[in-house]
Amino acid sequence: MIKKFLIMIFTYSLISFAQEKEMITVIGDSLVGKVVNGESIREVSGNVILTQGNVKITCRKAIQYLSRNDAELIGDVVATQDTLTIKTERGFYFGNLRKTSSNSGVTLEDKKVVLTAMQGEYFFDENRAVFQTNVKLYDTASTLTSQKLIYLRNEDRAIATIDVKIIDSVNTIFADTVDHFRKKQITIASGNVVIKNNSNNSLVFGEHLEDYRESKYTIIDKLPMLVQVDTSKSTDSLGFETVRLDTLFIQCKVMEVFREPEQKFIATDSVRIIRDLFASKNDLTVYLKDEEKIITQKISDEHNQPVLWYDNSQLTGDSITIYIEDKKIRQLDVDGNAFMVSQHKNYLNRFDQSSASGIKMFFNDNKIQRAEFFGNVYSIYYLYEEEQPNGLMKANSLDAVILFEDNEVSEVKLYGNPGSEYYPEQQVAGNERSFQLPKFIFIENRPDKQKMYEQINRIKWQLH
Repeated sequence: MIKKFLIMIFTYSLISFAQEKEMITVIGDSLVGKVVNGESIREVSGNVILTQGNVKITCRKAIQYLSRNDAELIGDVVATQDTLTIKTERGFYFGNLRKTSSNSGVTLEDKKVVLTAMQGEYFFDENRAVFQTNVKLYDTASTLTSQKLIYLRNEDRAIATIDVKIIDSVNTIFADTVDHFRKKQITIASGNVVIKNNSNNSLVFGEHLEDYRESKYTIIDKLPMLVQVDTSKSTDSLGFETVRLDTLFIQCKVMEVFREPEQKFIATDSVRIIRDLFASKNDLTVYLKDEEKIITQKISDEHNQPVLWYDNSQLTGDSITIYIEDKKIRQLDVDGNAFMVSQHKNYLNRFDQSSASGIKMFFNDNKIQRAEFFGNVYSIYYLYEEEQPNGLMKANSLDAVILFEDNEVSEVKLYGNPGSEYYPEQQVAGNERSFQLPKFIFIENRPDKQKMYEQINRIKWQLH
């Protein structure tokens, strides 16, 4: 009775196994059966065809291991399933797992992408590929390289890790990890992210990036920094032209790029900007590329005003708009509670100061030429006689115009109920702190280019 019962269990197990694990079939021009190390094998040669369900593999020779339901595949191996084709020179097929693998260089094509690597596994039931070592993935829009990549065909998704690089018509992206949804055109990159734009010579660094190609939107929300290497030309009074490196640095907490309907760049929260003699700190910077206009503004009553430095001058206001032409500042507008402070290059405790409702500043070849002040203008400016201090002038008016030479105040014009007081040098010397307008503040912690370089150096990246 017990013996009969065991036979029934054994028979049931074989039937269940056969139902769950479809056996592979292998045919070819010749077949040799043998037993090796106690295991029954069949060597099939010439026009070999292995099949299991909808999986078909052709090759020159196959060694079939009957008990394992596996086969070793040798020479011109081509595996197909629906629109999928996998090619390699030598590999294995595991029937119970419905998986193929190769360490001899492998290529996958599925009408959507071409995927190559030195090693590869493919799980036919899951439509999942795991490729390693010198991985390359090509689609119609980009080329991705990495050292490991998982390709999920059902999701049109590729997860690449280790030395990841994506090249498209505009950018090259480097990262530790990239999660790319091909059909949705969404790319998420993490760890040591670097975006190199080949058209404008800019680099964007960060630790996390999301790119939505269809909506033409990109966000970097962890340690973002933009660096754009450029050169500028200037001409001195004798007509000699000088070319200098003019690199733009923008650091913030969140960086966003909108490519349509208008090209717009937004830097948010703790924004630091440096370019040549210019620097800025603010909470919001918007760059409208088509209009060549940069806007920084105070985002709420609780937040600080944006600060802008140019050479030895400091400018604050509720909103600052910079107009650019041919990569140079053409005009700068300050609206709301405008305040301008200029520190003398030789007398560091002497600050020319002006406050007004608004200011318009005009530049030529990146040098300030004229500043126009509007509404309740109050000024303190120091006087010099052949570079020697000669007292100061306090003035007020409805409007004012200040002219500059070599970035220093050369002339002040007052309009609308002007009033002024002169203070001789003996009354001023040593008492400079008492000559400050009510809104006077000189902010010391100007953005530091060296600290920005230090952040860049923490990112491990390499342009190939």
